[in-house]
Amino acid sequence: MLKGKKIVLGITGSIAAYKSCLIIRQLIRKGAEVQVVITPSGKEFITPITLSALTQKPVISDFFSQRDGTWNSHVDLGLWADAMLVAPCTASTLGKMANGIADNMLITTYLSMKAPVFVAPAMDLDMYRHPSTQSNLALLQSRGNHIIEAGSGFLASGLEGKGRMEEPEAIVECLETFFEREGREKQDLKGKKILITAGPTYEKIDPVRFIGNYSSGKMGFALAEECLKRGAEVTLVAGPVSLKCSTDINRIDVESCAQMYQACVDNFPSMDGAILCAAVADFKPADFSQTKIKREKDNLHLDLEPTQDIAAKLGTLKTDGQRIVAFALETNDEETNAQRKLEKKNADFIVLNSTRNPGTTFQSDDNQITIISKKGKKEYGKKSKQEVAHDIIDELSSIL
Repeated sequence: MLKGKKIVLGITGSIAAYKSCLIIRQLIRKGAEVQVVITPSGKEFITPITLSALTQKPVISDFFSQRDGTWNSHVDLGLWADAMLVAPCTASTLGKMANGIADNMLITTYLSMKAPVFVAPAMDLDMYRHPSTQSNLALLQSRGNHIIEAGSGFLASGLEGKGRMEEPEAIVECLETFFEREGREKQDLKGKKILITAGPTYEKIDPVRFIGNYSSGKMGFALAEECLKRGAEVTLVAGPVSLKCSTDINRIDVESCAQMYQACVDNFPSMDGAILCAAVADFKPADFSQTKIKREKDNLHLDLEPTQDIAAKLGTLKTDGQRIVAFALETNDEETNAQRKLEKKNADFIVLNSTRNPGTTFQSDDNQITIISKKGKKEYGKKSKQEVAHDIIDELSSIL
């Protein structure tokens, strides 16, 4: 599963750096292409000449080549790689990765990385157990990084470990397992057409004001990319957001609920499923002022009327072969309200999240959900929205 894969191997200043040679040999033996990025302190433990001889590539350590001033682009490396592996990863580098301290080429490469990142910690037991280290590990893991721990031999889910770097064979096995799983998952939605809504809607009051909400669209866009990765043909109806998506996604930009409603009604009949993630405004002004409303002494009163209910409408259009996933953001009585929405919208399951979980809703990079269906509920911990998208599509794929 590593044949043809492009791996950026980050090496830091640890005594375990000598094991990086064994990692490189195994990766290359299995058909991977390896580019080493080493920190200045890493070169105190192993020479770039040794690493270059193994990879047949110049080792990157500085932003500029000392010989001819050639610029080493961390952005290009982030786009080139299929995965980044930092092994060994010292406590210092771990802290820099977690907190975005971009003071060397390895960290800037990490911050530009578009591919999955794997981290193999290497330090003494006391350093590893220290609350600062554990906090940094938890933070990296919450952002979707894969922590490879000593004695695990697989993608670890916990954070307890002995501190020493995992053996090279087990580290390479982790990468193989990941790509094997990814290869299977890319096919589970092959041939399926999925409609996804994302972001807020803006309901105009006058030419310069609107009723809206704080939705960034991050969750919906993560779902769209996950569906695309797993082989689906994706149509994304996006409210007014600044996010970009893959050019392979059929993106329809809208502003108001009425526009989103029409796009969904037009496209849903040809879909296998719909994921209604957008934070659609429930009300809009009954009257739109063609000119800017001026400030007056008296209070301003707005008459509001309901917007179209997109989920309910698609629920009435749904055929036996189609599936609908609806979202519910609640402030109280979360599960009761979600159960009511499940029936009212004719959805197959509801993705529930709550404003009572800080840092998991609007504009956040993380989310914490509960999936509620007629079969019961599944509760998940706080994760990155990319990981949450993976969980949601696992659930959808199981019923398509």
